[in-house]
Amino acid sequence: MRMKSIFLAALMVMAFSMTASAATSMSVNGSTTVLPIMQMAVEAYMKANPDVSISVSGGGSGNGIKSIIDGTTDIAMASRFMKNSEVKQAAEKGVYPVPFAVGIDALVPIVHPSNGISGLTGAQLKDIYMGKVTNWKDVGGDDKPIVVISRDTSSGTYETWEGKIMNKERVFAGALLQASNGAVVQAVSKNKYAIGYIGYGYLDKSTKALTVDGIEGNPETASSGKYPVSRFLYVFTNNWPTGETAKFIMYLINPKQGQVHAKAAGYVPLY
Repeated sequence: MRMKSIFLAALMVMAFSMTASAATSMSVNGSTTVLPIMQMAVEAYMKANPDVSISVSGGGSGNGIKSIIDGTTDIAMASRFMKNSEVKQAAEKGVYPVPFAVGIDALVPIVHPSNGISGLTGAQLKDIYMGKVTNWKDVGGDDKPIVVISRDTSSGTYETWEGKIMNKERVFAGALLQASNGAVVQAVSKNKYAIGYIGYGYLDKSTKALTVDGIEGNPETASSGKYPVSRFLYVFTNNWPTGETAKFIMYLINPKQGQVHAKAAGYVPLY
């Protein structure tokens, strides 16, 4: 009888634990640009709230938004706003995404540190990414072919580049596509004649940032709007968030909490 009571008590504890875990679990998916902010925020939030479990994965803004529409994630990260086609898809499924800005970013063109070029115009960047300019000598550099590296089309970073630099023209088929900001950094750092573009938070000594139209991309120029390739970073929820999801969203946008992580990750806080 005693063993039976112990067994029943154990089952009750397990059931309670499973219920508590389900009630305090969240999933986050999407933009690799927003990812550094999210990783810092999640780590700090779970440390302060041990009963909360949050899983985070990248994969691009398009995949994050698709996941929120499909109902396979609680929070979608995106380095761009939703497209009209995505809003329509969501509405057709009874999903009403709510956006929250979590930071401001400068999208920066990068080259190998040995490259003598220090800056390009928006028009030169467009010509390079359309495949019209194929040699560094044509923009003031060495007589070497340009290796063009771009993000894949599911990326919000690609969407921003396409809108602000390409003026809606497509990146040419000869560009080498990468699935993340980190992959672009790695590819450019290993090729003396490559060019790529990344979110400001991914800049490090392995690559060199170029100015655009003579303006350096940094937190000051991005927040003022002076830098021509700046953007807001977002998270989306399905309808207005409630419960633990709402608490976490409020944490992300709080100037003394999540916005501290945005700054630490190399981005521009909202306030």
